[in-house]
Amino acid sequence: MENSTMSVNYKKDKRYKTAKYPIRQPLFFSWLILTLSRIMLIGKKKKVEKINMEGLKPPYMILSNHMSFVDFELTATATKYHRVNNVVNIDGYYMRPWLMEWIGAICTRKFTNDFHLVKSICKVLKRGDVLCMYPEARYSPCGVTSFMPDSLGSLVKMNKVPVVAVVHRGNYLHQPFWNFRHKRKVPLHTTLTKILTPEEIEKMTVAEINEVIRNALQYDDYKYQKDNGILITEKYRAEGIHKILYHCPHCNTESKMDSAGSKFFCTECGKRWTLNEDGTVSALDGNTEFSHVPDWFAWEREQVQKQIDSGDYSFFDDIDVYSMPGCWKFESLGNAKLTHDIDEGFIIEGHYNGKDYRIQRKPIEINSLHVEYDFQHIKPFDCIDISTENDSFYCYPTKPNVITKLGFATEILYQKAIEKTRKARVAK
Repeated sequence: MENSTMSVNYKKDKRYKTAKYPIRQPLFFSWLILTLSRIMLIGKKKKVEKINMEGLKPPYMILSNHMSFVDFELTATATKYHRVNNVVNIDGYYMRPWLMEWIGAICTRKFTNDFHLVKSICKVLKRGDVLCMYPEARYSPCGVTSFMPDSLGSLVKMNKVPVVAVVHRGNYLHQPFWNFRHKRKVPLHTTLTKILTPEEIEKMTVAEINEVIRNALQYDDYKYQKDNGILITEKYRAEGIHKILYHCPHCNTESKMDSAGSKFFCTECGKRWTLNEDGTVSALDGNTEFSHVPDWFAWEREQVQKQIDSGDYSFFDDIDVYSMPGCWKFESLGNAKLTHDIDEGFIIEGHYNGKDYRIQRKPIEINSLHVEYDFQHIKPFDCIDISTENDSFYCYPTKPNVITKLGFATEILYQKAIEKTRKARVAK
């Protein structure tokens, strides 16, 4: 940890030890998980398709896209009775660490340098089981492929076991991240494709492996909806979409968007749009700037990129902070200050139990950001999770509708930091 970081002065330090190996999943749990998954999927129109999977037996590695909890259920029905160890963020252990340990889950804290995670993954594969991980490490905010780290290729190269790409389509439309409370009636289609064999991995470079993985995990749920003629008729279908479409392309104002029913709108200039039943967007008046939701989302990212490139990007806010050092309780740390800028990255500064604390994650230390819309574990509002190797800080901003932009900025600043490091190495 950086010298500029001062840890929280907890009254009792009960940190959950993530640096431990997972148990081998008992066969009983494999059967139980399969049975429960099948029960949970009753009533859902679904299709699970296997491609190039004939004769595949453990050990192998599953890399899956991530849209909602139903991803786990669909993957479980496909792997059936194979022992599967899933990589799970620590908030998935909340109030149930014993259960997660028994099913062989591998605990980590998102977007940290967790070297023991790599050891745990290797151990699972060496003992002949299935390793399942979600390389985007969060639910897809917009139903399209998100950031995936270059370290994936190194991990695959290190283990030299078959790699299976799992791509879920429709799961995002069924239960979008920005409105988990209301589900839509959408057909689900999951494909499992063996994309790499040990022999192929042996001959490939890490960069080539990464390219294969990224190509295999490309998806666009709005395109899936359009291509398959899926209509979402629920009247609440746009409620919450302003959380990802926070920047008005008409008046160029940020964080003034809102939504209700099938409409979303800018409270600054008054322009309104409809999220149509086929997933397209139409302006009620004037020009439709973006008819495809992911195009609007990509445009917002470009605006953040421009702000960073020009040196104009920075963020400051008063926040309400909760931490999760262990698994049984979120510690309320009270009010604090959060800053995010080009040079220093994230800094949380607060006071707890008689002492100041200061948590910093520099741009090169955090490659993406854990964003939560309506985080139910603590209180149902938007927050971000900034983790260190042994603690996690859930930060609730005072400013409205800013967390999606913070996610964009985190990834862009990380890429700039990596590029700067590469150039410095070449210069030497």
